[in-house]
Amino acid sequence: MKEVLPVLYQDEYLVAVHKPSGLLVHRSMIDRHETRFAMQIVRDQVGRHVYPVHRLDKGTSGVLLFALDPATGRSLSGAFEAKTVGKDYLAVVRGWLPEAGHIDHALVRQADDYGNQLGLASQEPVIQDAVTDYVRLATAELAVANDRYPTSRYALALLHPVTGRRHQLRRHMKHLSHPIIGDATYGKGPHNRMFAERFGVQRMLLACTRMHFIHPVSGEAVDLRCALADDMQSVIDALGWQDVLLQQPYQ
Repeated sequence: MKEVLPVLYQDEYLVAVHKPSGLLVHRSMIDRHETRFAMQIVRDQVGRHVYPVHRLDKGTSGVLLFALDPATGRSLSGAFEAKTVGKDYLAVVRGWLPEAGHIDHALVRQADDYGNQLGLASQEPVIQDAVTDYVRLATAELAVANDRYPTSRYALALLHPVTGRRHQLRRHMKHLSHPIIGDATYGKGPHNRMFAERFGVQRMLLACTRMHFIHPVSGEAVDLRCALADDMQSVIDALGWQDVLLQQPYQ
């Protein structure tokens, strides 16, 4: 049976789907062994070529937007670059971060596959401004000892990236010393392993739950919302945070 992804929105210019964790958006030199890609799945699903206008990391789930023609793709890509597309993410992080905050922490540009092919990765590092706002939604404390304390603390955070740098949310949360659970690159191995053993999840606990923008053709406001995938929702439920999510506007 042909694989399909849940469609969140579709018209003659755009299609948005719910991308699961573990699925690449498109073919990557980094993951040469992968044979499944969201771009191919959605292309076959809608019966026409699709044009990616933003990225979601392989481990991140949630709203993934494609254009259905090059002109719309260019317009949407420009909107992302102009910071006129709003995005909200939910993340489970280590520790109890402050109730709310504004992270203005520049990041060294990371070359993607295309940049690596052009040799950009070997050039002088480029420093890019990077801004993220966040709100702490809930906290939990588990009777699991870590290196320094007899218990372990975790929080549910709503993250709003103002800029769109590569791995921005993951790197910013590491900068705050509140890395995202399940992040093998920027996170903490002992916490990742504990969540895998205790809750049976092997994924990064980061999801894009909302995206809003002005439609590039109609000029109307588009507000895309996406429920959490079952695997991430199961962790939220186990930590007793389900009622908190019911109070959020994207649910």
